[in-house]
Amino acid sequence: MSFSALGLSRPLLEAIAREQFTNPYPIQEAVIPVVLAGRDVLGMAKTGSGKTAAFVLPILEQLQQKEPRKSRFPDVLILVPTRELALQILDVVRQFSAGLPRRVKPVAVYGGVSANPQMMALHGADIVIATPGRLLDLIGQKALSLEKVTTLVLDEADKMLSMGFGDEMKELFALLPARRQNLLFSATLADEVETIRQTLLADPVVAGIPDEPENLDLIRQSAYAISPERKGPFLRYLIKSKEMKQVLVFVSSTRAADNLVVKLNKNGIQAYAMHGQKSQGARVEALKRFKAGQLTVLVATDLIARGIDIQELPFVINFELPRSPKDYIHRIGRTGRAEATGEAISLVTPEEEHHFKVILKKMKRRVSLQPTEEVNLHGY
Repeated sequence: MSFSALGLSRPLLEAIAREQFTNPYPIQEAVIPVVLAGRDVLGMAKTGSGKTAAFVLPILEQLQQKEPRKSRFPDVLILVPTRELALQILDVVRQFSAGLPRRVKPVAVYGGVSANPQMMALHGADIVIATPGRLLDLIGQKALSLEKVTTLVLDEADKMLSMGFGDEMKELFALLPARRQNLLFSATLADEVETIRQTLLADPVVAGIPDEPENLDLIRQSAYAISPERKGPFLRYLIKSKEMKQVLVFVSSTRAADNLVVKLNKNGIQAYAMHGQKSQGARVEALKRFKAGQLTVLVATDLIARGIDIQELPFVINFELPRSPKDYIHRIGRTGRAEATGEAISLVTPEEEHHFKVILKKMKRRVSLQPTEEVNLHGY
């Protein structure tokens, strides 16, 4: 199926062509016509499945039929769990709305930065992309009202709930008009998500598969048995010997991320730690450099990595194993996306071997531990 068969107008099809999108992903085929028809949607889709375009494109199409806003009453509200995801969606909206006959103004609002520029930007906004806490702050300051919202999108609802936004989301729902279109996207159908579905959605069309597993066949998995004291040098050995130009490294804590980055940079490997204690500007700039190939290594914790979406990321390394098999799948699923192959590497200490076997058993996969005693790490 082509995008032209989904009911989109010529200006949007031209925007899609400019972005070099060829054929729609399954979630886009399923969701775009339904949103255009005005139906509520429950989209079960993980990051990297093409879901952002699945709701952005029909929303832009709907806005072409409406008069531009001249006040602080947006038509569309998109709620997200992280600043990174808000900025990614903002980029997608800007890419596809460029050149459309009816100008569309998107604004992203999130915490960690000054609220004043966001308050000024909200005037005349058609689409507001927001994290719940900052949005409530801005509403309290009369910077905007949700009274005229016609479309509500909850993106990665399961993560918003797991990150403790449940009460704020309920507060925001109470401020929205009763008649509106609701689009809920989640990677899993947890009990809390099911509760929101029942209270929020009216006869929704369900698209996608709940808790859809990553396509692990596109990911080459390998693991190395390593002692704790040789872990850092062995990581540097892998990066240099495999000539890695772009690699996402996972650790379990902010402190571990900072310590690892210091050692990588001392050994001539450009690296940056992505965690909540970094300023928003620094994180955005680091992600931009990483995507452009100007930064070799991003070291991230599980939470902050949820906002990192990079097509064709070649390498993921588990410097420290995650707590659960689900987190492991989420980590290695950062690579092997959009039908591109990738490599996921785990460094496993003797203390972690049992936990690693549990992860593999849950995944129903076999990954042999390769010995590393004979690897000469002198100079690394």
